[in-house]
Amino acid sequence: MTDDKAAELLAAVRAVESGERSAASFFTDTAQPPAAPRPQRPATPAGPRTASPGPDRRPGPAAVPDGLREVLAAGGAPEALAPRVAESLGEQAGPLLREDPWQLLSVPGVRPEQADGFARALLGDDSGPGDERRAQALVVWLLERAALKGHTALEPAALSKGLSQYAVPEPDEAVRTAVDAGAVLVFEDALDAMPAGGGPSPGAAAQSGEGDDGAEERPVRLLLGLDRYALAEESLADGLARVINGAGQGTAPGEAPDAWESAAASASSPSAAELIRAVAGHGLVAHTGGEAARAEPAALLAAAERLGLRACAAAHTAGGRDRLAALLADAAGSEGVPGPSEQKEPGERADPREQGERDRQAVVTVAGLLDGREGPARDAEGAWALDLLIVCDAPQLDAETAAALVESLPDGARLVLSGDPGVLGAAGPGQVFADVIASGACPRVASRTPDPGPIGELVSGIGIGELGQVDAPGKEVVVVPVRDAGEAVHRTVQLVADSVPRAIGVPVEETQVITTGHGGAAGTRALNAALKERLRPGPGRFDGFDPGDRVVHSPSRGRTTPAVVVSGEEEGLRLEHSGTGEQVVVARDRVADEVRHGWAITAHQAVGMRWPAVVAVLPGDATEALDREWVYTAFGRGERHLSVVQGAEDALPRAVASVTAPPRTTRLRVLLTQSARAAEAATASPAGSAAGGGPE
Repeated sequence: MTDDKAAELLAAVRAVESGERSAASFFTDTAQPPAAPRPQRPATPAGPRTASPGPDRRPGPAAVPDGLREVLAAGGAPEALAPRVAESLGEQAGPLLREDPWQLLSVPGVRPEQADGFARALLGDDSGPGDERRAQALVVWLLERAALKGHTALEPAALSKGLSQYAVPEPDEAVRTAVDAGAVLVFEDALDAMPAGGGPSPGAAAQSGEGDDGAEERPVRLLLGLDRYALAEESLADGLARVINGAGQGTAPGEAPDAWESAAASASSPSAAELIRAVAGHGLVAHTGGEAARAEPAALLAAAERLGLRACAAAHTAGGRDRLAALLADAAGSEGVPGPSEQKEPGERADPREQGERDRQAVVTVAGLLDGREGPARDAEGAWALDLLIVCDAPQLDAETAAALVESLPDGARLVLSGDPGVLGAAGPGQVFADVIASGACPRVASRTPDPGPIGELVSGIGIGELGQVDAPGKEVVVVPVRDAGEAVHRTVQLVADSVPRAIGVPVEETQVITTGHGGAAGTRALNAALKERLRPGPGRFDGFDPGDRVVHSPSRGRTTPAVVVSGEEEGLRLEHSGTGEQVVVARDRVADEVRHGWAITAHQAVGMRWPAVVAVLPGDATEALDREWVYTAFGRGERHLSVVQGAEDALPRAVASVTAPPRTTRLRVLLTQSARAAEAATASPAGSAAGGGPE
């Protein structure tokens, strides 16, 4: 491998890890070793459970083992790659790469052609496209790439097609070999357990007829996956079944049915009342609605606290948490009777500091709850002291995060998954919220509270595939046509720096630009360069940043926090997170991976956040990236004003009307359906349990 190739390899790794290669830019977890034994499906835990640490905990930099740098040098790979290789392959990285050079593919950002060059340098003529080690590494790499797109498994035909694109001879046989070696797992999901509308894809394997024992075989869908995601989905399905079947086991002082009904009767809206009644009778409830519908989980949380339940609500971002906390304060203030924990003597007033501390414990972020920075403590068994957990922004839950949450719930606790099904999906593999709803395993409460104003009207129409004109007398929605990407950048800078502050009254620091991707002539890199030049010119003396620069900090995949650069220090770059004021120092060797300028971001980064004004940029060279979910998400981030820099022409209404995000291949829906049917069968049986919790 030449010096140019080595530099290209390192650049590719940094590009993927920093987000410049794809929307899945912040993936920091490593691939699994390829020869893992097939695990057994975990049973529903009946006793103590070990709490998962959560997906946002990342180990520190791995020490470089002896001999690794020498192996990389022999293969022509850059020495700077050594820490990442050690993180992926562990202490035996050197010997493993000498024996199987294609294991370099387990390092995020390394592509097959680069691993092939590394293998040729080490093995010479002994390397080739048909090498079994190469095929097995490619199978794992293809499944990891699929996970970046949200899939937890793939059909055999999809894997074979992927292998053939990399010149693997006899790709079907290569897939079978990988299965036999234990690199991937095989799943046979019964098609007759799939809910309506969730039938097999064209590649599904439907079997029928008589088996060797005379019993009729059930039609199945064959899927292949990595044990990491398989265990997450199966653990999640078992945990949700435990939640569903544990309904009614609560022992909080106010949990009498008439107390729940009283709380529902005093709710501020019919939708909030419906949600409270659903939670009273079920362990698991799905709640759908837009931004205004967040008031309903807040009303539920306030009602639960007044009933004496230990309750907590978690949002995807710090901004979402703060909005929910404000709604909780409104809901608590609108009720006339304090709960058992808030009873005061006549004439005695609640201490605002105590109320603030309770709110901080009751309203948290998902990441903060999982890593213990926010919310209730865990007991000796690793479970939270909770009777009710409400997860807002539930479409952002990937399989691993959801599994970590559900594993940490004590027996008898209720779970509410709430969110807007129209927004972009989770950054990680899985579509938990959509699968839970599609399975029919729990009741769904659809909010009837619309988002207000012209922006709410526009976004509501987009959600059903209609891009209509709205009456915006206060310039709440403005469309700015542009001819090309250069004009799009120019008009965007003009809007942020001049037009929006002057005409709308929203200052520059409260206006957010959202575009379709990082690359391209009007992507985040180009827009941020232009906006920095106009708003915050400077030499970029701290790894390309200057004090006062607006940035986004992404310490892990799917976790993005707006921040401002404070200073550059010996240890790294000091940032202050917007809204919270929390200061963090990003190590110098992590700055390129975790920090980028934030005047312009992608819609995926913007999920869960809102700003007073948003400028959505739709350049003509990025029309292929447009779909209904992207438009719905980007346009819905503005509270008071939305400017649309429109260079996509007819591609915009076409995307809204007929282009939706590609479907994800997952197993949770089938697993939940099977669990629900098993519970129904047990309940219907004379010897079955009387515990309920299935769909209404």
